[in-house]
Amino acid sequence: MSSEAILVENLAKSFCARRALGFAGMFKKRPVTEVAAVRGISFAIRPGERVAFIGPNGAGKSTTLKMLTGILTPSSGHARVAGFVPWEERQKLARRIGILFGQRSQLWYHLPVSDSLRLIARIYGLERHPAETRLARLAKTLAIEDLLERPVSQLSLGQRLRCEIAAALMHAPPILLLDEPTIGLDVSAKASLRDHLIELSAEEGTTILLTSHDTGDIERICERALVIDQGLLLLDQPLAALRAQHLRHRVVTLMTEEESPALDLPGVVVATREPHRTSFAVDLDRIPVERVIATALERFAVKDLAIENPPLDDVIRAIYQSAAARAA
Repeated sequence: MSSEAILVENLAKSFCARRALGFAGMFKKRPVTEVAAVRGISFAIRPGERVAFIGPNGAGKSTTLKMLTGILTPSSGHARVAGFVPWEERQKLARRIGILFGQRSQLWYHLPVSDSLRLIARIYGLERHPAETRLARLAKTLAIEDLLERPVSQLSLGQRLRCEIAAALMHAPPILLLDEPTIGLDVSAKASLRDHLIELSAEEGTTILLTSHDTGDIERICERALVIDQGLLLLDQPLAALRAQHLRHRVVTLMTEEESPALDLPGVVVATREPHRTSFAVDLDRIPVERVIATALERFAVKDLAIENPPLDDVIRAIYQSAAARAA
């Protein structure tokens, strides 16, 4: 049995689709074509890792997740999740994974949250005392103690999603699969949910595989990224390495006694300027950020400074542009 929480080897999935013929061919039998959604991807995730699965719509993320949960059978390749082959041992796997889809609920709409969570515990065969202990711990960690006796129908979206995570974790699964978990949440609710997920992972060693179009989710929750496009795995790297290798610039912001400081250095240009506050874009391929800071401290009366990494959106865009250029 593999020691990996998730192991994927050359996993592929194709679907049969009938090609549209337009109005002139509407009465003809449409030819069947094979469409490859996932094309031989491989990766491994260790227990306790928090990994982002990144890609545009149609990249193959959801198809991969459906194979990893046993909903779909692959056309070829192999996978093991928590030691089980998902499409062959789906019932056994269900006890070892928790699943959260941002727009799908596993709570009973008109029942109090606590009733839903206790029903889920019974479905998974938990004894009463362990189930109550687990419920109390999740309620405290996810800050839903004051929501337990309220019907799900009366909860806000942010409140419901925290309760959905509790439902996904009631049976203490070692692996949690999250598909757009913060979709529709406001900024405060997103930050709270991300913090709760980090806390749960740290306390219980839960493995998290996350798909999201919100780069804030990825940056806050995950430590590694799998980048997929057109069914192919483009990159598998720690987030820090992803930034360092695929977008070579930083923004250095100086707060100075001088009203409009200027830095005449190669690879350094003014990004924004306000009185006594100037931001410089630094091209790391032309000059190290340390030299920029040393020069600024030498020339100006610096009150404060900040070094900002590029947004992850920019990093991912750069990866796709690089992949498109290689394919051209």
